[in-house]
Amino acid sequence: MRTMERHPGEGEVSGVPRMQSTAGRLARLGFADGARAERLLDGLGAEAEADAGLLDALVATADPDLALTSLSRLADRDPDILPALRDAPEARQRLLSVFGVSAALAEHVVRHPDHWRILSGPAVRPMSRELRAALLSAVGAPPEVAEPVAASRGQAALTALRVAYRDRLLHLAARDLSGASSLSEVTAELSDLAGAALEAGLALARADVPEAAKVSLSVIGMGKCGARELNYISDVDVIFVAEPRDGLDETEALRIATKLAQGMMRACSASTPEGALWEVDAALRPEGKNGPLVRTLTSHLAYYRRWAKTWEFQALLKARPVAGDLELGGRYTEAVNELVWQAATRDNFVDDVQAMRRRVESHVRGDEAERQIKLGPGGLRDIEFAVQLLQLVHGRHDPLLRRRATLAALAALSRGGYVGRDDAKALAEAYSFLRGIEHLVQLHRLRRTHVVPEDPPDLRRIGRALGMGVDPVGEFTTRWKRHAREARRLHEKLFYRPLLQAVARLPEQEERLSPTAAKARLEALGYADPEGALRHIAALTSGVSRRAAIQRTLLPVMLGWFADAPDPDAGLLGFRQVSDKLGATPWYLRLLRDETAAAERMAKLLGTSRYATGLLLNAPEAVTMLGSGAELATRPKETLLAEVTAGVQRHGENGEAAVAGVRGLRRRELFRTAVADLMGVIDIEQVGLALSELNDVTIQAALDVAVGKVSMERREDFPTRFAVIAMGRLGGLECSYGSDADVMFVHDPHPGVPDRAASEAAHAVANELRRLLALPAPDPPLLIDPDLRPEGRQGPLVRSLASYAAYYRRWSAPWESQALLRARFSAGDAQLGKEFTELIAPLRYPAGGVNGDALREIRRLKARMEAERLPRGADPSLHTKLGRGGLSDVEWVAQLLQLRHAATVPDLRTPRTLAALRAAAAAGLIEQADVEVLADAWLFASRVRDAIMLVRGRAADSIPTLVRDRALIARALGYPPGGSEDFVDDYRRATRRARRVMERVFYQ
Repeated sequence: MRTMERHPGEGEVSGVPRMQSTAGRLARLGFADGARAERLLDGLGAEAEADAGLLDALVATADPDLALTSLSRLADRDPDILPALRDAPEARQRLLSVFGVSAALAEHVVRHPDHWRILSGPAVRPMSRELRAALLSAVGAPPEVAEPVAASRGQAALTALRVAYRDRLLHLAARDLSGASSLSEVTAELSDLAGAALEAGLALARADVPEAAKVSLSVIGMGKCGARELNYISDVDVIFVAEPRDGLDETEALRIATKLAQGMMRACSASTPEGALWEVDAALRPEGKNGPLVRTLTSHLAYYRRWAKTWEFQALLKARPVAGDLELGGRYTEAVNELVWQAATRDNFVDDVQAMRRRVESHVRGDEAERQIKLGPGGLRDIEFAVQLLQLVHGRHDPLLRRRATLAALAALSRGGYVGRDDAKALAEAYSFLRGIEHLVQLHRLRRTHVVPEDPPDLRRIGRALGMGVDPVGEFTTRWKRHAREARRLHEKLFYRPLLQAVARLPEQEERLSPTAAKARLEALGYADPEGALRHIAALTSGVSRRAAIQRTLLPVMLGWFADAPDPDAGLLGFRQVSDKLGATPWYLRLLRDETAAAERMAKLLGTSRYATGLLLNAPEAVTMLGSGAELATRPKETLLAEVTAGVQRHGENGEAAVAGVRGLRRRELFRTAVADLMGVIDIEQVGLALSELNDVTIQAALDVAVGKVSMERREDFPTRFAVIAMGRLGGLECSYGSDADVMFVHDPHPGVPDRAASEAAHAVANELRRLLALPAPDPPLLIDPDLRPEGRQGPLVRSLASYAAYYRRWSAPWESQALLRARFSAGDAQLGKEFTELIAPLRYPAGGVNGDALREIRRLKARMEAERLPRGADPSLHTKLGRGGLSDVEWVAQLLQLRHAATVPDLRTPRTLAALRAAAAAGLIEQADVEVLADAWLFASRVRDAIMLVRGRAADSIPTLVRDRALIARALGYPPGGSEDFVDDYRRATRRARRVMERVFYQ
């Protein structure tokens, strides 16, 4: 990093008397506010006027306005500063270079006007022991002993520590901004400075712990501090390890060591008139924040051998003693290193690696993703993670890869042939550039941030600080984005493209992996069957065809996305199967190559959902809808109805062909809905609505075909009006992917038509409708279930409207009134549907509500259903439909409220469960908090039920017991790798709360 020099086009200023400078000239020289700059320069007085080099020095800074403002404030505090600076031109240039970037360090100098003199000596990098001595002396501790004794006490010592620390930071920033120190030197010095501050903080803590000499305490630097690649302002990650001295009891030793550790952390993070240094973060210790702050070496090793996760070993890659007992720290790092390099052999390595990869992205705010240089796409963590994972995979066999710092490890990976030389060079340049941006962003206010600002003045300051001249904003933005894109390609460059080399012909300069190394890398990335994966890769990429060439371009990126999916092996297999079907189609591979979103969606889809994969394999042209988010929007029912009606008419008398076309449309729309669901475009209520309306459209089309066929066979117009009444989940517009279509059939003879003839025709249509929709086909069937009709399976399949009226008037049972709450018109004659719903209104919305006998019968039926219908051996807490707090519990509460109050509360007259509950809350019939609990459980159970179907390709009502299936479902629901137990715990918690509400409301 170097401060901006004077650039062509910004004016020559040497020898120009300052008094001749106008506001306009100052603006041309680089000041954003020329008039203000002129006033500030005037305010500096005759001394500044006589100093011809001052304006040159200001214009050379990254932000002349900021530098001049800070210099003016400093001159107000010390009127003698200008002549002193004039006599020390090198120190002045260094000081102003800092003032032009860092308002925070300028504030420090303004508070301590004589401290600028730290810049007057040679621009030489201090040794680590010098930094340690300076900070220990500041707090009154002798630096000459191996482990310093107690320091001074009180607020003054804390303040002195901060002043000394920022003095050293000022010295370093001046060398950094002038280019006198390289990035590696800057980050190493920042890490050493942090270690010195921790040592001084520990000395301060000893002053408050009289028994401190009885224990050995070592502070282990982790993260960037441990790797000696710290940035300007960051939490400092540490782990504490302690041992008793002189036979002291271990429990007592840990108590003393814990007080020391806590005191050291407070010494660094406490607020003073000089502010704080930074937070000391010990969350990387065993058991994290829930574990003891300090452990013995034996306790650490016992935890790591038995309980540690892979991410903890990844963190230990960086471990280094930085303060306290360095000999004890050395024994700690030597012992844990033996475990670190065996991490890749662990059974849970793959899950933990995937969890690490996703943890990065989960911490990025959506509105900052594109400007996040640490966690965003193509950010620093992308590079760091890739390097560390390659170290874990290959470092157990190659000790030369066991480096702490990212750039050093990347260089070792390149020398060892694990990363191509050009790739390593490009990534090192991207990493260095991004770290430079990070430092400049943090220096401005000395705040912990990794977000590139949006304001042009801030971007201009960064660009000029990086040496960019004529168009600093444009040039900086272009270079930043280019490096970020290069970094984003790291998964292809470091992981996936070499896998192709193992099985396909690629240019000689590409990295070569042996089959064994390729399998190891695939295993590390989550592929359970690496040999099978290599076979698929070979089949897709071998040969000299254009198709193989495009696949060789696509697959490295696709393999990474498959690895991000819950089931990478299924994703790669599905991709091969779809590619086999569409590979010769010119638009297919072009779409995936040119439309990144389509390829990424396809990878996630194939690696998550067998159901969606099956739909795609039977209609591979549906890949086209993955290219645009607009294509995933649910299509209106009217549009679908018009499309199927036109299709039926085109097929004329060929009814089976017409219904096959309708089912093809249904398959396409099921795929659209599944993709939108998995990608989070629509929520579970919208899924239920989309599936229900799609079923309505399918039934209507099949009904049209059936009526046409029966009419043709009878050689007469159809003799009766006919309607399909949706019941159950279809009626409630709450269908799931595996739902049958619960319906009732009603007809009404045309005037003059005998009842028998009308009934025969209606039965013929109902049976033909069921047959057409049950014909063997590659798409998921829509099974028509008419068992909710009067008298169930023993009753007639179709009744006339008059017959329904007679039955309900005489024989209707309470369960039928409850079932009719979900009845709505689905297909056929809309007027007849309306007449039917008007007919049943008094039954489902009874005046006066339900009487005592009916209420007892409803409650008895609920208890009987729980006792008899739950499958044998099913866990009641994990059955989404009939289990405790599941769908049934919530729906019966809603339905009982409707039976009791819908006659007087019109908003309760809805077939939809959540709408009914919300209406009941609005009417004061149930507490809003209770509705929220019930709704949460109902939505959760519905999502789980759909996720089971999407993931496994077959419907089920219980959360599976197989660990792998449960893990895949958890991932489909958005849980991170390893989150299956959290998923089950969350489900049990939500349904347990709903069960309590149900028992209180339903039985009150």
